[in-house]
Amino acid sequence: MEMPIDTSLWIAFVGTVILMQAPPGPDSMLVMARGIGQGRGVALFTVLGMTLGAGLVQLPLVAFGLSSLVRASPLAFNLLRWAGAAYIVWLGFRLLLSSSAAIPADGVRPLRPLAAAREGMIANLSNPWPLMFMVAFLPQFVDPHRGFVTLQLVLLGATQKVTGVLVLGTYALASGAIGAWIMRHPRARLWQQRLAGFFIIGLGVRMVIGGSTSR
Repeated sequence: MEMPIDTSLWIAFVGTVILMQAPPGPDSMLVMARGIGQGRGVALFTVLGMTLGAGLVQLPLVAFGLSSLVRASPLAFNLLRWAGAAYIVWLGFRLLLSSSAAIPADGVRPLRPLAAAREGMIANLSNPWPLMFMVAFLPQFVDPHRGFVTLQLVLLGATQKVTGVLVLGTYALASGAIGAWIMRHPRARLWQQRLAGFFIIGLGVRMVIGGSTSR
């Protein structure tokens, strides 16, 4: 039986999504603030809420919504892919041109693990960017000709959430040392963002020119 996703394409997806999740952003800043102020355990539960908890809401919306679009209008799906590729280029330029703005301070107050997970989930769901990113990014790696479009989207979305656990979990574990250093050195954050921006722009341009990363 044919796998719903080509293995080489899935590996490319994993590498790309990790690259795009790595630059510090609102989620990682909150995780580092939690880790520095309240310990790694609280930071890790915050990560679980941001990724797996939020994914329980986001994945069905994205997977079933986009698969319905494929069935209704393949042309509209391709237009969405091209628009998503252009959006990814814009994200890269935004990272490239980002300023070293000060990281907002986070109030230090006791949090139970489940409360930390709940706050992480709410923080992620209340930010429209993660859902917009999934709508723009996941279709780039879907091949409608292989069938199982909904399953492809679910697997890709679940992969993205698992890589989010790994990336943000690294921030959580390192928050006592690396996180504090990044907070004190905004230029390090700035250059990390710019480097990622260059790679993301290149990826988006390739998507725009090729129409998709899938074949």
